Amino acid sequence: MVGGGMDTKAKAVAGLLAATCVCSIIALILSVVNVKDVFLPPSTKYGLVFDAGSTHTSLYTYRWPADKENGTGIVSQVDVCPVAGPGISSYADDPAGAGASLRPCLDQALKIVPAEQQRETPTYLGATAGMRLLREQNDTKAEQVFAEVAKVIGEYPVDFRGARILTGTEEGSFGWITVNYLLETLVKFSFAEKWEHPEDSEVLGALDLGGASTQITFQPGVPVEDRNTSVFFRLYGTNYSLYSHSYLCYGQTQALKMLLAALHQDSVTAQISHPCYPRGYQENVTVAELYDSPCVRAPSTASPAQVLTVTGTGDPAMCSTAVQKLFNFSCGAQRPCGFNGVYQPPVRGQFFAFAGFYYTFHFLNLTSHQSLNDVNTTIQAFCKRNWSELEQSFPQDKKYLHTYCSVAIYILTLLLEGFKFNEDTWSNIHFSQQAAHTDIGWTLGFMLNFTNMIPAEPLELVKGHQPGLWAGAVSFIVLALVTGLVAAFLLCFWKTK
Repeated sequence: MVGGGMDTKAKAVAGLLAATCVCSIIALILSVVNVKDVFLPPSTKYGLVFDAGSTHTSLYTYRWPADKENGTGIVSQVDVCPVAGPGISSYADDPAGAGASLRPCLDQALKIVPAEQQRETPTYLGATAGMRLLREQNDTKAEQVFAEVAKVIGEYPVDFRGARILTGTEEGSFGWITVNYLLETLVKFSFAEKWEHPEDSEVLGALDLGGASTQITFQPGVPVEDRNTSVFFRLYGTNYSLYSHSYLCYGQTQALKMLLAALHQDSVTAQISHPCYPRGYQENVTVAELYDSPCVRAPSTASPAQVLTVTGTGDPAMCSTAVQKLFNFSCGAQRPCGFNGVYQPPVRGQFFAFAGFYYTFHFLNLTSHQSLNDVNTTIQAFCKRNWSELEQSFPQDKKYLHTYCSVAIYILTLLLEGFKFNEDTWSNIHFSQQAAHTDIGWTLGFMLNFTNMIPAEPLELVKGHQPGLWAGAVSFIVLALVTGLVAAFLLCFWKTK
C-alpha cells in the first residue's frame, strides 16, 4: 500500500503547487495592470514672523505647500498671537523684558508647527517705526533690545533668521504685496484647478497707519521720478514697479503727541485747552512724558517735572485747524507732492486702508463705503459729544475713547490734504482689517517675498493602483502564500507508510 500513499501525497502537493503558481500569476497580472504614475501631494512648510510695532507685537504663523507657483509660495495664515504688553521699543530700559514677553506666543506657535518640522521653520522678527525712533534716540539701547529678543527666539527649536528693523519702504511695499495677494490680483486659482495670472486685473494701492509711521504704496500711471520712493518686485513671474513712501512720526500715537506739544507751545500756562478732546475730559501729563520722543522737541524753558493739565473743549473746527498745522502742504519746486515736500505722483486706482485707518473708522461705523459728506457729518457730530455722554455710550472703550475725534480728523486731513485724495477718489478707498480671513499688514508680504528665496521641493513620484485591482492582487498573493505553505507542510509532515 506504500505506492498508493506516495501517489496521493504527490498528487496533493502537485495540486497545491499548481494552485500557488496560478494565484501568483494572477496577482502579478493584477499588480501591473492599469498602474498610473502619481505625484504625492507636496509637504507643508511653515514660517513664523513677529510684527514688532510701536505699540504692540504679534506673532503670525504661516504655512504653504512645498512646491511653488513661478517661484513664489502660496501662503496662508494659520494663527496670530498678540504678545502681552507694549511694543519692544518700550523696553529700552529693560531689554530682558522685551525678550521674555515673546515666550508665550512662541510656545503657542510650536504647538501648531509639527515637531519634526520645527528646526526647518524660518522665523523672523521685523520691527517698524517704534524701533526706528528708538534707534534715532539711542542706538545702544536699540541694539540691546534686539540682542535680548534674538537670545530668547534663539533658545527655541526653530530656524531663526534674525531680528531687524524694516525700512519704511519695505513696510509699505510688503503691505502692498499682502493686499494684492489676498485679493487675487497677483495670482488666482482657476476653475481648471491651476494657478493663473489674472489678465488685466488692476492691482490695489495700500494705505497703512501705525502708531509711529504711515505708509502709502501704489502702482502709479507714470514713471516714478524720485528714486527714493521707487520700488521694484518680481512676483509669480510678473514685474511690478511701485511708488512707496513712509512718513516717520506721522503714525497716530506720534501725531497726537505732536498735536499736544504744539498746543502746549501755544499756551502760556500749564493749562492746555485741547479742541480735539471731548468737552468735560481732563488729564494730567508731565512735560517729560510729553517730550519723550524724537518726533517732538521740548522748548528750552520747560522743566521735565512740570505737570500740564489738558482739558477737552470738543471743537471740531478748531481741532481741524490745529491738526493741519502738523503738515507742510506746500510742494516747493512745482512737482506733485504729498506733504512736507515729499514727491508723490497722483493717487490712482482702488486702495485698501488698514491698521489704524480701519480701527478708528470701524469704531465710528464708517467702513461701509459712506460718502465723504457722510463721513464728515459723522465725525463732526462725534467730536461735539461731551465726555460723560461718551463714557456712558462706550464703557468698554474707555482707554482710547478720548482720542477717537482727534484721530478721525487726523485721518481725514492725512488722506485728503496729505495724500491728495478728493471728493471723486474718496470712493476708491476701502477700509478693511482682513481679506480672505487673513490680517492685512506687512508680515504676509514679507513671507511671500521671502519664499522667492526658498528652493521648491520636487514632487515625489509613486506608482498608483486602482483600489479594486490592488485589493484583488493582495488577495491572490495571500492565497498563493497559503497554498505554498500547505504544500510545504504536507511535504514535510505527511508520513507515508
